[in-house]
Amino acid sequence: MKFEWLAYGGRHLHAPDPSAHALRLVDVSVGYPGSKDPVLSGVSFTLPVGARLALVGPNGSGKSTLLKSIAGLLPCVGGDIAVFGLKVRACHHRTSYLPQREEIAWQFPVTVQRFVLGGRYVHCGWFAKPDSHDHAVVQETLRELDIVSLQDAPIDQLSGGQQQRVMLARALAQGSDLLLLDEPLNAVDSATRTLVGKVLDRLQKAGKSMIVSTHDVGTHDQPFDGVLILENGSVREMAHAAAV
Repeated sequence: MKFEWLAYGGRHLHAPDPSAHALRLVDVSVGYPGSKDPVLSGVSFTLPVGARLALVGPNGSGKSTLLKSIAGLLPCVGGDIAVFGLKVRACHHRTSYLPQREEIAWQFPVTVQRFVLGGRYVHCGWFAKPDSHDHAVVQETLRELDIVSLQDAPIDQLSGGQQQRVMLARALAQGSDLLLLDEPLNAVDSATRTLVGKVLDRLQKAGKSMIVSTHDVGTHDQPFDGVLILENGSVREMAHAAAV
């Protein structure tokens, strides 16, 4: 990272524990400020390095809340989360979070290229600007997702499938080892589904770990190493992956 001593929020970045899981949650509870009851309670599971986990559950089950807590956007009110053996805040540059499309302010006046470049700022710190390497990473990511032709387009002019590709490009441009993807294949065209699937396959072969949120894993043709089912804020079932 450039100027590590100027890392965002005064948080220095630490090397991960090479012997640790990509992710480990133990008895985690998460709630929103002002809320009396937690949205999640007693969530425990592990994600091995290089594994792809499907996070399944109906609306309101806590899928997005879980991903946000792992990304460090929501604090835990109980339990512990370790990312590559470290606290969430010590490993934030190694985690990319892709929210649902509805959470993005698509009316914001920015081009696709500048939007994707935002994924590189976590490596810059407070005062440094993206350099030639950062711009090269963005261009390569745009090529992989077949959106180079859109790089100068305002993001408010994109179709749903294009928006999903652009959001994924921003997450990938960060170069993280753990990807948290919230409904990345929801309501997109078949071409985007196929392309995103190929990208996720490549990332997994490169040793990246990921959690992919979905309403029903049976409706997708993506391969998963495990399925975590949430129901009413708790883990109902964990299949074909390491359990705590």
